[in-house]
Amino acid sequence: MSDSMKARIALSCTIFAISFTATTVMAQEPFSKLVGPVTVGPVQKTNALEVPFITWGGDVATFHANGGLDTKPGTIFEKHGLKLKLVPGDDFVGQVKNYLGGKTPFLRGTMSMIGQASEVIGADPRTKPVVFLQLTWSAGDHMVARENFRNLNEMKAKKFVLQRGGPHVGMLNDILQTPRLSWTDIQVVWADDLTGPKGPAELFRKDPTIDACFCISPDMAGLTGGLKEKGSGKEGTVKGAHVLVSTADLLARSIADVYACRKDFYDANKEQVEKFAAGYLKGCVELLDLKKSFKDKKPTPKYTQILKMTQQILGKEVIPTEEDADGLISDCTFVLLDGNESFFTDRGNLSGFEQKMDEVLKLAVALKNASKEFPFLHPSADYSKLATTAGVARTRPAVAGNGRSGGEVLSDEDIIAGTINSYTIFFEPDQRVFRQEQYSEDFERAIRQASTYGKAKIVIRGHSDPTKTLLDFVQAAVAKGVLKQIKMGDQFEYFMEGKKLDLTDTKKIVEIVKTMNFDGAQNNPLDTFEVAENLSNERASAVRDAVIKYAEMKKYLFDKSQIVSDGAGIVDPVIPKPKNLNEAKKNMRVEFRIVRVSGEVTSSFNF
Repeated sequence: MSDSMKARIALSCTIFAISFTATTVMAQEPFSKLVGPVTVGPVQKTNALEVPFITWGGDVATFHANGGLDTKPGTIFEKHGLKLKLVPGDDFVGQVKNYLGGKTPFLRGTMSMIGQASEVIGADPRTKPVVFLQLTWSAGDHMVARENFRNLNEMKAKKFVLQRGGPHVGMLNDILQTPRLSWTDIQVVWADDLTGPKGPAELFRKDPTIDACFCISPDMAGLTGGLKEKGSGKEGTVKGAHVLVSTADLLARSIADVYACRKDFYDANKEQVEKFAAGYLKGCVELLDLKKSFKDKKPTPKYTQILKMTQQILGKEVIPTEEDADGLISDCTFVLLDGNESFFTDRGNLSGFEQKMDEVLKLAVALKNASKEFPFLHPSADYSKLATTAGVARTRPAVAGNGRSGGEVLSDEDIIAGTINSYTIFFEPDQRVFRQEQYSEDFERAIRQASTYGKAKIVIRGHSDPTKTLLDFVQAAVAKGVLKQIKMGDQFEYFMEGKKLDLTDTKKIVEIVKTMNFDGAQNNPLDTFEVAENLSNERASAVRDAVIKYAEMKKYLFDKSQIVSDGAGIVDPVIPKPKNLNEAKKNMRVEFRIVRVSGEVTSSFNF
């Protein structure tokens, strides 16, 4: 298990206090039914303020800042005058009951989980949630698919299994938006638990009719053999099973882990809540600095102490080794102070608080967790003051990558093999200008995909029609005497070196054009081919420029280096041998592709 991260084990069997039977229906139950009748009471005055945690790498920073479950002398929180009692919060329904009843003023979950509880916690003005701190983005959750399921364009009518009410509900919602599908377009099997015998991975393993499951890192590794591997069918793996989408290498800004606070407590104790946020952010900085020592297999005594403390708090049955504890931390991306400021304040951040809240509230209504939308409240924090209180640097993240082609050169093989989704726009012959008023919807879609799929490349791939190259090739090859043209009924057939040549085999034609000498031909097909290739590059680059201009006009936060332009020329036509202009126009296109790339190729861009 040392190579597998224990990323959301704590949201497993007991994430909801009520057990469900796996069902194949779209809607869940109202969250109020899960919680049952609870009387809203004032936050109890206790010697130590109760704060829930879950088994997730982001919470290790909380352990460190507190020195354990109870605040220790000399720790970050103690220096801020805080006295906290950290309590397990894996049972989210239990968390909500404690929150409503006043046992704790805090909720710890993901944005989508708080969205599912939004009506229950938002109906009373005292308990409206103020989401005041983002901890991390997930890098340890995965969609594992069967061998013949390779592209998100194939999602319609597929059957998916995931935990009812768990962290992957929002992840699936983000993925559905990619090919523009809704929950009614797919089949959903709701699993009782996140992991274990009643978890999605085990149901996927046992039921071959399930096309994909959503699972945490250990279960993913058990099904596939690893993030980049494919199941062999041996040692418990499922033959052909592979990771189609992961928060580790693609969907970097899908699952946002947050803390929320009751409005009545926040209004009365804002300074105390801000000190908790400041202490957590300082804890993150120290934890990440100490973590560097583990890379060289020479962890410092202090980092070893943190790993051992994590094992003790979460249990060695969950975190068996120190390497597993380090892996738990590695399974998340800490957003730190700058990421929080961007998440909560930047209107142009398409993965920010307002955008995520809008998505999860709509999802809660769609899945019938809530009868209507109950918005969260914004913290309105002073981030300059927060930085001073925390004792951390405040340096807003820079948007990297201003290069014309995005700075990355990807081969055709990389683009095709790494594509998980694509859509296409078409245009007129020789078109080189792409106006916002005509293509704004496509540009918006590309930018939003770039934001959510923060570790992918969005490849804008231009294509040209092969007709002119094909005509010039036939004319030049016949004139040269290397191609024979024979009329067969109403059509011609072509032969080269005694073998029939299929003019719809574009790759073969391109190979001949590139290798045969056509010097002296009236219209050299190699020249025509190169013109078409240059045109496809120009088109792709022009579309990329138009997308960037659109993003700037809309004031979106946008990493330009994530967008790559590429010209495919004529090698991949929709119709290899068009009969008329309407068919030829289907080849005149630009594809927007979400492409998984190897290595760390995207710039660091925390928001």
